[in-house]
Amino acid sequence: MNQIKLKRIGSLIVKEVSDILNNVSRDRLMHTITITGCDVSNDLSYAKIYFTSQVNIEKKELVKELEEASSFIRHELSERIEIRHTPKLVFVYDESVEYGNHIEQIIEEIHKG
Repeated sequence: MNQIKLKRIGSLIVKEVSDILNNVSRDRLMHTITITGCDVSNDLSYAKIYFTSQVNIEKKELVKELEEASSFIRHELSERIEIRHTPKLVFVYDESVEYGNHIEQIIEEIHKG
């Protein structure tokens, strides 16, 4: 499938999943999650959704909570996005934010020293 179309669908999924987690979900933990990106497979069968959270909970626990809610999220997504088959959602914790914070701390320590 056209890469531009895949990126457009991925961006739409990010927008809609963020809205579902923040405005539709009743689980307070879901309100703390920020969706940072989405990679959609060429055949639209899978969408790998990257996320972070400000809550100090184990990453595996957050992934488990999102996987348990994935059928609800997928159902809501199917009503918002007009594509033939809604992709299966796979949630992955986005390490890049933590890595960026770690690099900033190192730079600050170098400037102080």
